[in-house]
Amino acid sequence: MPALAFTPCDLPPEAEALRGDVRAFLAEELSGYPASERARSWVGFDAAFSRKLGARGWLGMTWPEPWGRGASALERYVVIEELLAAGAPVAAHWIAERQSGPLLLRFGTPEQRERILPGIAAGQTYFCIGMSEPDSGSDLASIRSKAVKTVVDGETGWVVNGRKVWTTYAQKSHYMIALLRTGVAGESRHEGTTQFLIDLSSPGVEVRPIRNMIGDEEFNEVTFDDVFVPASMMIGGEGEGWQQVTAELAFERSGPDRFLSAFALLGELVRFVEGLPPGSAAHGQVGRLYAHLATLRQMSISVATRLDAGEEPSLEASVVKDMGVTFEQSIPEIAQQILGVAPRLAAGSELEKSLAYVQQACVSFSLRGGTTEIMRGVIARGLGLR
Repeated sequence: MPALAFTPCDLPPEAEALRGDVRAFLAEELSGYPASERARSWVGFDAAFSRKLGARGWLGMTWPEPWGRGASALERYVVIEELLAAGAPVAAHWIAERQSGPLLLRFGTPEQRERILPGIAAGQTYFCIGMSEPDSGSDLASIRSKAVKTVVDGETGWVVNGRKVWTTYAQKSHYMIALLRTGVAGESRHEGTTQFLIDLSSPGVEVRPIRNMIGDEEFNEVTFDDVFVPASMMIGGEGEGWQQVTAELAFERSGPDRFLSAFALLGELVRFVEGLPPGSAAHGQVGRLYAHLATLRQMSISVATRLDAGEEPSLEASVVKDMGVTFEQSIPEIAQQILGVAPRLAAGSELEKSLAYVQQACVSFSLRGGTTEIMRGVIARGLGLR
């Protein structure tokens, strides 16, 4: 049976040296930023803030020149950790910098990289993910959106028809990387899929926001009605989509974003508990949360160190993702027990408003990057248990 490997690691001096610069920047930029807004870090869309990160070289920082500065993955780890711990609004650049850019670096053409990567690194070009579809659930292999070869006005390309759903901030994005069916599924159902770079300003693209129970509209349904996509916008080779999607999902399963989504609430909870009498039960509950956080961070740094060394610890990354979700979703439950108040979005203290947001938003934490059921299936297979 394969063994899980989480070797204890320390971040290198150059990464820790960067931390001070990032903290100083965030202290200035987020001065007066309330905890209730910091709790929305993942969905906080602030184009001006993303451009400031780009100007400092903190987007695409691990990419090779001329796109980035070739920093280590562990230096990037520190930047991401500090952004999320501070509750910074990262949604504008998040998907493009974390997934779309690396995917184009690995599978894109020189023309695609030249066209797209500078804008991502500058915090000016935004992406959404076109994987999930209505009625498909977690079964990504069942996609039905199609791309058919065609020639329009002498230009070779593809005509796209279909729908994608849960596309985060598609209404504010410039591009989507979409997984589409271009051939027969075959026995594995993974065959016959191809990824395309789609300009969302193209004729025939319709984006409809989906309002959630919190009142946010970061999710969208995107419909393609005879959308023409030039042949030059295919990513990789025809039929290679599944391999690319697997690589893309690997970019999002083990970083600090897997256990810091509710950090703003945890920070407010710590401040509340500091005012309670010593030895109260609340101190023990918050202490256990801190111990879980410290352990997850060490596991995540171990995975990041192996990734930086060129290894592929996909099994360990899945474990971090699964355990991170469990941890994040436990925070509002414990906070509710300690506070004994009803969470309120529109009124109350910053702690109460932070609790209200995280308590409702945490339901979706188990969906990002693969559902809990999918993750545990991946782990079971990796351990030889199924």
